[in-house]
Amino acid sequence: MIGQLRSVVIDCPDPRALAAFYAELLGVPLAEGDSDDDEWVVLGGPPGHQPRLAFQRALNLRPPAWPDPERPQQFHLDVTVDDIEAAEKGALALGARRLPGEGEGFRVYADPVGHPFCLCWD
Repeated sequence: MIGQLRSVVIDCPDPRALAAFYAELLGVPLAEGDSDDDEWVVLGGPPGHQPRLAFQRALNLRPPAWPDPERPQQFHLDVTVDDIEAAEKGALALGARRLPGEGEGFRVYADPVGHPFCLCWD
């Protein structure tokens, strides 16, 4: 092993707003001590404790356009849920939107900024 994952970093125009979305979606707390005003916001514990998501300001972000290969997804999160119908309802209430495409055990959504993520179940 060369190193350990520190954070998954997501570019977005408003780091606080997108961090609040994911804090509610995933139940991961804001790490205020690791955050820097509205330019860099971190969810999770200190470095080395998982999961950890960071959000950095990108004012000219061109969000992905799922499933358009001209503007690919760039990254995505898989979120395991027990009840897909309840999870979908909750995610949509937070500001997510359903995207085309699903498969055996997953549905695709976009966060409020346009990054795709999947709700997955067994």
